Amino acid sequence: MPARPYRRSLPLAAAVLAASLLAVSAQADDPKPADATLTADLNTLLADPRLASAQAGVEVLDATTGEVLFARQPQSLFTPASTLKTVTSTAALDLLGADYRFTTEVRTTGNTYGDTLVGDLVLRGGGDPSLLVQDLDDLAAKVAATGVTTVTGRVLADGTRYDSTPFGPGWAWEDEPYSYNPQISGLTVANDPEYLMDTVQVTVTPGAAGEAAKVTLNPAEAPMKFVGTVATGAAGSGSSVGVDRRRGGNDVALSGSIAAGAAPQTSWLTVDDPSTYTGKVFAGALARHGVRVVRGVQPAAGSETSQALASHQSKTLSELIVPMLKVSNNGIAEHLTKEIGKVKGGRGDWATGINQVNAFLKANGITGPTTRQVDGSGLSRYDLTTPAKMADLLKLAQTKPWFDAWYNALPVAGNPERMVGGTLAARMRGTKAENNVHAKSGSMGGVDNLMGYATAPDGRKLLFVVMVNNYAGTSPRPVVDAIAVRLAAGPAVTAQLKSNKLVAPGGSGDEYTGTRWEDCETLSHC
Repeated sequence: MPARPYRRSLPLAAAVLAASLLAVSAQADDPKPADATLTADLNTLLADPRLASAQAGVEVLDATTGEVLFARQPQSLFTPASTLKTVTSTAALDLLGADYRFTTEVRTTGNTYGDTLVGDLVLRGGGDPSLLVQDLDDLAAKVAATGVTTVTGRVLADGTRYDSTPFGPGWAWEDEPYSYNPQISGLTVANDPEYLMDTVQVTVTPGAAGEAAKVTLNPAEAPMKFVGTVATGAAGSGSSVGVDRRRGGNDVALSGSIAAGAAPQTSWLTVDDPSTYTGKVFAGALARHGVRVVRGVQPAAGSETSQALASHQSKTLSELIVPMLKVSNNGIAEHLTKEIGKVKGGRGDWATGINQVNAFLKANGITGPTTRQVDGSGLSRYDLTTPAKMADLLKLAQTKPWFDAWYNALPVAGNPERMVGGTLAARMRGTKAENNVHAKSGSMGGVDNLMGYATAPDGRKLLFVVMVNNYAGTSPRPVVDAIAVRLAAGPAVTAQLKSNKLVAPGGSGDEYTGTRWEDCETLSHC
């Protein structure tokens, strides 16, 4: 991780001058509004005291004509958080194609004599972010179907399609154990249908009062080592289960207690070294299908001479962007970034992939002030962009042949269906935005953003970007949602929103405390 630059404090006079210049710049940055009523309404909403010390950037356009209807600091830089996935997904659809698939292979380095393979099996990762435990089981079944029952060598886990850097620039070290922060490798496995890659489920089940609780892994081959125990307390005593993976390895510290008779508690943790982890899961599947591997699992060098034996193809890219956008899957976004680099630039790393993404934006006329992208998901606080640039992306997407698939992959406000509403399933319910607004959210500490499309009461399609950064204390999410509701409902709703203190239907303002990452909050996989 790059060192943080040291900044000296400005003298008071210089600080005052800088602040005044920033204020003038912000005012000059706001172009003359094209819709006076909308401007008055949004200015009213943006005057909410929760934004008093925050930075807010907003741009609203007529999606058909491109006319700017409202703008507040459209050229200022903001941390995009997960809204950056809109950039990564559109670039991937354009550069790789909506029908692009990832391929995982099983290969052999030796020869078969009867039921014995003399040599190694190579599990070669093709960068598939959606490879499931069941897919590995299917590959193992294909190996068994050849008649092989013994492999004299090893399972070589080959994750070398991508570079060996597992974490993006600027990712927070304390997030490493959590499910929204997977290590990125050319070979990885997920154990749920939403493709939560490089994770293991740790389930704690109470025993009798006074006994240690039972702790299990899914998949069972995950290379976790437990340190400590979870006690079983008296019935009704409450639970305080601690399940924490230590950095730099797969030791899991257990602590706390769970009440006798309580429901089991499951935690989702990332696993150190995802390619070897995937190899171990594959070896377990081989054993279940009657294939014994004599020498265990080891990492591949990536240069082994081998012959193809079996393969698995992922779903198409247009299908994979659904969980990526709906439930804000960080791992898929990072795999797409490195895959773009590998396919279009010859190197499966972040720098090459992002260079290709930037070239895509430039080739399609999206330029403007200098922005910065260092990863594909928005996990990094080094990422910076402007509302205007994100609005330009929304405009561009409408012109592409893959637009319908991409638009339908965006979360839909207020829709309770998991793979429809996604991160917006519980937001804006009971308003005109429900089943109207298609938008990508993005949040982390001090950041709450939303960008997408809304249909106005007169049938006009609007596109909008709302970016709120640098807030502390009470979350401004009700303000963010209120702007989207205003676009979908028209001017008559503004007074109602203000009189209700910008509280979304079905909730109170206090419940907008949020968590560090919307992915964590929404999936409950922390």
